[in-house]
Amino acid sequence: MKKFILLFTILIFGVVGCKDEIIPKPKNLISKEKMEDIIYDLSLLEAARTRNSTVQYFIKPTEFIKNKYKVDSLTFAQSTQYYASDIKEYQKMYDTVKERLIKENEKLTKKIK
Repeated sequence: MKKFILLFTILIFGVVGCKDEIIPKPKNLISKEKMEDIIYDLSLLEAARTRNSTVQYFIKPTEFIKNKYKVDSLTFAQSTQYYASDIKEYQKMYDTVKERLIKENEKLTKKIK
C-alpha cells in the first residue's frame, strides 16, 4: 500500500514538477474532501489487493470509484493533477488520509484483542 501511494505521488510530482506554469483549475474539480475520501478508499483497496490475491478478481478500483463517487477517470486525473500542482496542500491531503488509516487500524486492532 505504501509503495502504491509513494509511486503515485512521485509520478504526479514528476509530471507537475516538469512544468513552469500552474495547472488551471478544472471545470469539474472534485472537492478536496471528496478527493481525500477517494484516496482513502483507493489505499484500502490496494491494501486488500496486495494482502489477498483473490480480492483483485472481485474488486476493480476504477469501477468502485466510478460507482461510489460518480466520478469518471478523466475528472479524477484532472483533479489529481490540479491538487498535486500545490505540493504542500497535496501532502496535507495525504497526511489526512494517513491519519484516517491509522485511526481505522487502531479500531480494528482493539476489536481483535
